[in-house]
Amino acid sequence: MKISEKRCVVLDMDGTVYLGNIPIPGAVEFIKNNWGKLDFHFLSNNTSKAPDTYVKKLNGMGIPATLDLILSPTTPLVDFLKENGINTAYIVGNSDFCRDLASRMPELKQQEEGAQAVILAYDTELTYEKLSRSAILLENHPEVLFLATHPDKVCPSPEGPLPDVGSMLALYKVATGREPQHIFGKPDPTVLQPLLKKYRREEMVMAGDRLSTDKKLAENAGIDFILVLSGEATLEEARAEAVQPTVIAEDLGKAWEV
Repeated sequence: MKISEKRCVVLDMDGTVYLGNIPIPGAVEFIKNNWGKLDFHFLSNNTSKAPDTYVKKLNGMGIPATLDLILSPTTPLVDFLKENGINTAYIVGNSDFCRDLASRMPELKQQEEGAQAVILAYDTELTYEKLSRSAILLENHPEVLFLATHPDKVCPSPEGPLPDVGSMLALYKVATGREPQHIFGKPDPTVLQPLLKKYRREEMVMAGDRLSTDKKLAENAGIDFILVLSGEATLEEARAEAVQPTVIAEDLGKAWEV
C-alpha cells in the first residue's frame, strides 16, 4: 500500500478509535495530527448510537468530527424503506436509534399494527415485550419483511464482547424460523457508496479491527485494508485468512509506520 496515494481513510470506531469510552491513544493522536492532511470518515455498524451521539463522543476525545463525516447502516436502510414504499414498521431498537430513524424518515410510522416490516437494530434497551411482539409479527405474518441493520454477533467493550444484532438474529431464527431478507451495514459496500462516488478506490483505505465485517467490506468495495490489533481480531486469526490484510498493525498510528 502506497500511503502517499491515500486521501480518504474510512475508520471503524469501536475497537479502532476507542474501546467503549476509552480512547486508543495511538489512533486518536494519529487522527488529530493528520486532520486536514487526510480525509477521515467514521463508520460503525453500531446502531445503538445516532450519528450526533458519535460526533459528541469523538469531539470529547479531541477529534473535530462533524455529522457529514459519520457513515451509518441507517442510511441504506432508509433508502431501502423509501424505495420499497414501506411506511409502517415495528422497531426493535433503542431510543437513540428510533430518534435518528424518525429524523431521517418522519413519514415512517413506528408501530405494530399494520407493520410492513420488523426492523432489528442493536437494541441496548431490549425488553421481552419487544422480542415477543416482533416474533409474533414475523411468525404470523410471512408478508412482513424482516430487516436488520447489521450482522455483527458481538460488540466489543472493555469488559469483553457483548451480544449484538447477529446474536439476536440467532434467537429469532430459533423462535420464528425467520431470517432477515436484508442486512445492511458492513460488509455490504452500499454503506460506502457516497465515498466511492467521490474518491478513486486506490485513494481509499479502510481501517478496522474485525475480519468478518471491516476486512470483508474493504474486499467487497475493492479498497485497501488496515487491520488494527487494538480490538477484536488477533494476529493468529489474521494470518489464517486466505486473503491477507494490506497492513497489520498494533494500532492506527503504527499502521503508517509500516
